[in-house]
Amino acid sequence: MLINSCFGVNVISGGDPLEIYTEKDGEVIFKKYSPMGEMSAFAEQICESMHKTAEYPAAVCDRDSVIAAAGAGRKDLLDRHISPDLEQIMEGRRAYKAEPGGRRVAVTDGESSPAAAVAVPILSEGDVLGCVVFMERADGVKAGDTELKLATTVSGFLGKQMET
Repeated sequence: MLINSCFGVNVISGGDPLEIYTEKDGEVIFKKYSPMGEMSAFAEQICESMHKTAEYPAAVCDRDSVIAAAGAGRKDLLDRHISPDLEQIMEGRRAYKAEPGGRRVAVTDGESSPAAAVAVPILSEGDVLGCVVFMERADGVKAGDTELKLATTVSGFLGKQMET
């Protein structure tokens, strides 16, 4: 089964977990279930801590969209669909760190999307659940190994939280 929303954002494929709702008029609504979505308030606090510690805008994404963010552009990121490049990073199950002169990885769809400085997939029991991201800073300072280690630590912590 493959269901596209009228906006082309949420794609439901065979094997995807679903939430099913019914309206009073009998309409049935299928919504893709996101285990990370249940942690959005917690993820918001983690993003705030990451942002204050590293001084980079930070975000936590599920497999489809940004569920929490802190720093510059926070409101423009929340609930936006992630970019195909970020999806590939998650599917590859490897951490990404932007290199000078390397390709730009947009965090969300759209031309005005910030670029990822660091992106680390969130894994739980072998499944990809989302991604922890530091965005590039406006002043051009590049992320280093410290930001990569912090994002990796947060990603591992969130993955463990999903196992319990």
